[in-house]
Amino acid sequence: MPAECVTVAIFRQPTPYTGSKLALGALMETQRVCLVIEDNDDIRGLITVVLTRAGFDVRAVATGADGIAAAADPSVALITLDLGLPDMDGHVVARAIRALSTAPLLFLTARSEQDDHLAGMASGAAAYVTKPFHPQELREVALRLCPATAPATTDQASQQA
Repeated sequence: MPAECVTVAIFRQPTPYTGSKLALGALMETQRVCLVIEDNDDIRGLITVVLTRAGFDVRAVATGADGIAAAADPSVALITLDLGLPDMDGHVVARAIRALSTAPLLFLTARSEQDDHLAGMASGAAAYVTKPFHPQELREVALRLCPATAPATTDQASQQA
């Protein structure tokens, strides 16, 4: 099986912020945190880029144990999980995470048989995407599971105060 190579380049111009502190605070509150649990460096990097561009603050780990520990953070709004981790079975990781967090679990794995899908759903998956995947598919599923909320405008924020 030939090795896959993923090259990712990000070109982002810094944008100065010129709004009020209140509007900045409202904008910062809307960024969702996604925990990515993936052992392959290239795939983890690709997932990170796709989800960052979709508006997520991405935190990525390479092992099931690190993923379980990171999932305890209440700010995590979405979790992507590879089932084929080096240290433990992904279904075990999913059940441990489900005991700690209510964040939707998006299984992102090479396991593509019908039984794999059913076992994934039984382990707590909200969605199941098989590798290889299209970046747009990952983005769409992630945004469906964890939709972006519109930032409060300065008028809305001042009405709430």
